[in-house]
Amino acid sequence: MKQLTANEVKELLTKQDLNIVDVREVDEVKEGKIPGAMNIPLGLLEFRMHELDKSKEYIMVCRSGGRSGRASQFLESQGFKITNMTGGMLAWEGDVE
Repeated sequence: MKQLTANEVKELLTKQDLNIVDVREVDEVKEGKIPGAMNIPLGLLEFRMHELDKSKEYIMVCRSGGRSGRASQFLESQGFKITNMTGGMLAWEGDVE
């Protein structure tokens, strides 16, 4: 599984648009998410993965990196190109929306 730190993701965001999927629960996301990230709670990922495009690369995010790691493994097994953001939102020092 490919991984990036929160700082590496923040740096990439200054250079290009990224497809970020936040797998935290809706109430967690209300406290702030990476600008532009889409929210698909981990428990709903299997039912909503049709919303994702296998031709694109996605960065998975959660609170600390555990749930996004599980999401990354699942989506990789389904043929998606995935990178996990280690440390999650606890390590995020960029803007939030």
